[in-house]
Amino acid sequence: MSALGDIVHALPVLAALGRAWPAAQIDWIVDEAYAPILTIAEGLHQRIIVRRKNGGLGDYVDAVRHLRAQKYDAALDLQGLIKSAVWARLSGAARVIGFDRAHLREPLAASLYTETVVPFDAPHVIQKNLSILKALGVPPGAIELPLHPQAAAATAEAIAAAGGARKYAVINPGAAWPNKRWPAARFGELAAQLRARSGLPSLVTWGPNEHDLADQVIAASGGAAIAAPPTAVADLAVIMRDAALVVSGDTGPLHIAAAMGTPLVGLYGPTWPERNGPWHPDDQVISRAGGCVCHHKRQCRRGAPCIDEIEVSEVLTAAERRLSLAGRAS
Repeated sequence: MSALGDIVHALPVLAALGRAWPAAQIDWIVDEAYAPILTIAEGLHQRIIVRRKNGGLGDYVDAVRHLRAQKYDAALDLQGLIKSAVWARLSGAARVIGFDRAHLREPLAASLYTETVVPFDAPHVIQKNLSILKALGVPPGAIELPLHPQAAAATAEAIAAAGGARKYAVINPGAAWPNKRWPAARFGELAAQLRARSGLPSLVTWGPNEHDLADQVIAASGGAAIAAPPTAVADLAVIMRDAALVVSGDTGPLHIAAAMGTPLVGLYGPTWPERNGPWHPDDQVISRAGGCVCHHKRQCRRGAPCIDEIEVSEVLTAAERRLSLAGRAS
């Protein structure tokens, strides 16, 4: 329902259901803030949006009535939170399916399911999500993320100004958690090194309240980076899709880039890349999660985020390695 990365990681389940049952009606309950990503997802009948902005009790009642009118055969809770389990149950579906208590973020959610699934013994959350299909007798098949974005004119112009498709890198310095942000000055230095050594200029992507952060990266880049235009989700997906390389921390735009099949370098501090990282075998990950003392915390407990221990030279080496692997595959 919520968190951009969680939604992206659930998309392969949508694709697998569509392959198995092309005539099925598949709906998605989603928080209003994260609904835009599903506008570019193929295979959905409708989005059921749970409103948070200016919403009241009446909106929730209307949503429940709408859900129950659909007479669903099954509701799948992939997020494993109490709120997602409540909505799955409120849907009125004949079967409410989630993961077993040991594999839930909020174990109490299991009490709301009519049946549970023990996930595959696989590290990445995408494989875990695909495990739920066992309950429906649907084979997971190959990982497919059915996103099909189209960009606005301003985005197409920005890509052209950066050199065109596969002629630029993307630097995404932001993250909702301060603990996941690599220092802006190092992103800027990386952009300068990438241009000097590979000829790639960088587009710096930014979200709400991140424009100043993007400006800091650009100021430190010595002219090697420029700001991306304001982006809707579809624009961001196109910018990521057309890039030669994306460098980002563990945040929604990184997962969109992974869904687009773009070469990636992921920077990880308080989260585990084995679970949430890129899934392409050639993508590069630099992680300090093994020495982190505040896993899955928004703020660092010791005042010096472990992601700050990552040096520019490490990231540059990883970027050049990933570009080389992409060149061999093309």
